[in-house]
Amino acid sequence: MSASSRPKRVLLYSHDSYGLGHVSRCRTIANAIVEADSSISVLIISGSAVIGSYEFRSGIDFVRIPGVVKQIDTGEYDSANLRVGVEHTLEMRTRIIRDTADIYRPDLFIVDKEPLGLRGEVEPTLRMLKDRGTPLIMGLRDVMDDPEQLAAEWERKQVVPALADLYDAIWIYGLPQMNKPLQGIDVPPSVRHKTVYTGYLRRELPLHTDAPHEGEEIDGPFILVTPGGGGDGDALVDWVLGAYETDPNIPYGAVIVFGPFMSATARESFKERASKFPHIRTLTFTNNLGALMKQAAGVVAMGGYNTFCEILSFDKRALIVPRTRPRLEQLIRARAARNLGLTEMLDADKGRDPHFMATALRQLPQQSAPSNAIVPGLLDGLPNVIKLVARTLAHPNRGPASIEPPVELETPVADALSSPATRARS
Repeated sequence: MSASSRPKRVLLYSHDSYGLGHVSRCRTIANAIVEADSSISVLIISGSAVIGSYEFRSGIDFVRIPGVVKQIDTGEYDSANLRVGVEHTLEMRTRIIRDTADIYRPDLFIVDKEPLGLRGEVEPTLRMLKDRGTPLIMGLRDVMDDPEQLAAEWERKQVVPALADLYDAIWIYGLPQMNKPLQGIDVPPSVRHKTVYTGYLRRELPLHTDAPHEGEEIDGPFILVTPGGGGDGDALVDWVLGAYETDPNIPYGAVIVFGPFMSATARESFKERASKFPHIRTLTFTNNLGALMKQAAGVVAMGGYNTFCEILSFDKRALIVPRTRPRLEQLIRARAARNLGLTEMLDADKGRDPHFMATALRQLPQQSAPSNAIVPGLLDGLPNVIKLVARTLAHPNRGPASIEPPVELETPVADALSSPATRARS
């Protein structure tokens, strides 16, 4: 079999230390790649605790590396589940990532968001694959952070040399009309020349929908409230429930999806408050948020990348309440979207008066839908990614085989590759 006709392999890395956005973005890209070309296999390396809850198309599998969690207040990392130090966990992750890439021998490696991986854990893999001639792609979301903060962070992590020396291309999953994530960063011309804006990644409903019926139980239109993963969503849910408590005659019901990372204490408190309203339903988590969003009259969200793509894809009127710590990412995106007429926004830093939220909830189903704003190429992300992948794989280069016989491996990757997580299908 010639190199151009043999089955091709794509490897995706997603560090997933917080929330759902990274794993959702990688899943969306992986599903689109294998749907466009059935000769491609995609393997995802992820630290997400919920990756096994998602549906993947045939041709996709994943390796779940030991989880770490970022403390929202300090930005520091801890081991998520193992009773070992974070440095030990990161050492295991680094070895699993490198060994997986060594054995899998991808024709293309796409890294999500973190150019060197979490605390540099992907750098050994990048250098190994670079030596083999494997194309290396950096995938960035539309907004990273305030440019001044991002510049300091990237200087500390030595990111710019990696972008210049290791990566063959940088794909930004957004549009420059919304934001230019490299603006304000001192990067050489070579980095800007290999940067491509793809547009946002359109989301579709899953192949096999098991949408919950919470929305259907509400008589009349309802508003979907989603703080994403929920780890930092307490304030949003509290503000929305406060609005209903202040104005019990809000003419729209609500479905509140807490997210899997919201604390049990906060979740139970919110459930008790919501139970006093017959037109409010609550969910801890659903792997099919799109089905609920499609039914909703409007959406209240914090405005992470994943949720923003869903709002655009299902053309939903949305009220964004962005967080401002530890990053300004959501605030920058929300302001840009408001300026383009895509969504509305409430700035929580100006106070959380429940009357303000009640007024916004009343107005939400009447505001303009995203499709009324003319933004060329807004949701062309997946077709463009597919074209970029096909162009890169037109001349696949898998590099030399590992000098170590994989059948003899007793490294951590051997356990990871044979674990139930890698075989799971939602």
